[in-house]
Amino acid sequence: MVTPDYYEFGSRAHIIAGHGAIEQIPGLLSSMGAQNPMVITDQGVVRAGLVDILLQALDSRITVKTIQDDVPADSDLKTVHTLAGQYRKYGCNAIIALGGGSVMDTAKGVNILVSASSDNLLAFSGANALTHALNPLVAVPTTAGTGSEVTQVAVISDPDNLRKLLFTSGFLMPDAAVLDPRMTLTLPAPVTASTAMDALSHAVEACLCMGRNPLSTAHAHEAIALISHNLVPVIRQPDHKPGRLALATGAALAGMAFSNSMVGMVHTLGHAVGSVCHAAHGTCMAVLLPYGMAYNLHKTQHLLADLLLPMAGADVYARTHPAERAQKAIDWIHRMNQRLHQATAGAHAVCLRDIKNQDGKGLVPRHLLPRIAHTALGDGSIFYNPEDLDYDDCLMVLEAAFDGALLDLSRVKKG
Repeated sequence: MVTPDYYEFGSRAHIIAGHGAIEQIPGLLSSMGAQNPMVITDQGVVRAGLVDILLQALDSRITVKTIQDDVPADSDLKTVHTLAGQYRKYGCNAIIALGGGSVMDTAKGVNILVSASSDNLLAFSGANALTHALNPLVAVPTTAGTGSEVTQVAVISDPDNLRKLLFTSGFLMPDAAVLDPRMTLTLPAPVTASTAMDALSHAVEACLCMGRNPLSTAHAHEAIALISHNLVPVIRQPDHKPGRLALATGAALAGMAFSNSMVGMVHTLGHAVGSVCHAAHGTCMAVLLPYGMAYNLHKTQHLLADLLLPMAGADVYARTHPAERAQKAIDWIHRMNQRLHQATAGAHAVCLRDIKNQDGKGLVPRHLLPRIAHTALGDGSIFYNPEDLDYDDCLMVLEAAFDGALLDLSRVKKG
């Protein structure tokens, strides 16, 4: 790898990982002088009994002021502003975020408002709009996917304008991330699959995009290995705690990687599909990941070739001719999606047409692809992609991904 002439890498999150890690939260909060937290979560986490596990782990030093469990699957501005009001009402001085990516992003948004004594989250969108440290935030992920527990990024939906707002700042990093495999044991197989593929997309794009550096790549390679070697076994044996911890660790490593290197067109298109069609983010990432790799192949072939080693292992890497390793890595992701499709009895989508809601209705109709392509052009991640993207490029990739067809590489621009 060629070392850039200049780069930065930061990850100040305190990570507590392992069996029984939840029990360390009282000491963490006490050390921050924060004995009155608000718990932000969602109803699925409550139904799974995970809030009960958290409350049992807290001792007399900590008084949970309120539990807010109305976070939607797609974090939005209204929810953030409502919960900020509840934080103030109950006199909280910290947040415990217990959930997946939407909960984490919501908690970060709430923390911005209450720490800045503001009622206008839009004033802090974009990069580095925050100018001071925020109140204590402890992140407890219940999926091994977004890595938001260790990132300086939050994505909040603005449904009135069909867009997703990006917030980036070093101050957004949670003060502590608690990785406990008990928190993911109850995840349904399709959610385990899609969230892990979300993490894998973070790691892969961290290795390919314009902001990559040696430290982000090192974190990403280890994340790819942990996820690749443990995902399907965990789907087949959901109560395997070592595998669950490996996936959680991989998601955190991927989060640290992409938080420093940023991501590219997989997220550019995935964010647009999610905002227009309300499809789950991880599912979009799984479907679009091999297409982003293929689109960027001509500019990142040497980088993609390196990814085959952590993905498929040393034997496959050694047996594959160097000139074929990059394409093999792309094919490996396609096959991973197929394996997950089979392991989840068809619930894991392999193309955009396969993405359905709980009633079995398709969420991404073909006639919306042009609208998705237009929306994608406004996403900030587009600037970090190795190759330029315009409307026609976005639509071309979306059309291929809709049917699960191979991308016509002869149509890819080579700027």
